[in-house]
Amino acid sequence: MDFESWRSYWHFSQEIRRNRRYFRTPKADAFLRAVADTCKERLRDVPSGRIFWRAQLGHGWEYEPQIEDEIPCPFPPSRMVPLSDRAHEGRANPKGIPFLYVATTRDTAMSEVRPWIGALVSVAQLRTLRELKIVDCSVNHKRNPIFFEEPPPEKRAEAVWSHIDRAFAEPAARSDDTADYAATQVLAELFKAEGYDGIAYKSTFGEDGYNIALFDITLAELLNCALFRVKNMQIEFTEDANPYFVTSKK
Repeated sequence: MDFESWRSYWHFSQEIRRNRRYFRTPKADAFLRAVADTCKERLRDVPSGRIFWRAQLGHGWEYEPQIEDEIPCPFPPSRMVPLSDRAHEGRANPKGIPFLYVATTRDTAMSEVRPWIGALVSVAQLRTLRELKIVDCSVNHKRNPIFFEEPPPEKRAEAVWSHIDRAFAEPAARSDDTADYAATQVLAELFKAEGYDGIAYKSTFGEDGYNIALFDITLAELLNCALFRVKNMQIEFTEDANPYFVTSKK
């Protein structure tokens, strides 16, 4: 099934965020059917035994007899996996339905929790327990195609998937409206209903880092957990708008 327009994701996102979420229009349902048909070209196999990383901001405490006091230690295993009955809302999961978010590198996992200098971060290694079928939503995250007229179906599909990839990769601030997650959450639910195990999408931290949201929190087992302290952070800026100048009144 073809997408109706190269802007189909934008129209879908606006409807889900601002108009209808649970009882969708025929146009939104047609969009989801097109996504289900075309996502088959983006499936990736993750082998059993693959190592991923997961970070949590903060730490636990353990008693140190030599100083007769408690010292920071990594969070316990129960704190390094999502709670099955109290899941917070995320980019891929709605509130109450836990997904397991992991990263392909340790630095990516730590960066994703937005630590500050001096913060302590618990970082765990996890191992997949079986081969996984993942929808790759990282292919065209840097592209933002624009057309003045409707392109052929294959170009429409490329444009729509570029917008989907960007939606998953877009950095989120802690103050963001959680309604902004609605469209990507519906897509994740679609992929889950199609029988896939998760989604891969690009991290905004570093060139080599990727995030994976696994739909079943038991698909990977915890191997170990360590505690890290943030020593330094590098931030780069680009000017996004022209400056204005204030003229003093005489």
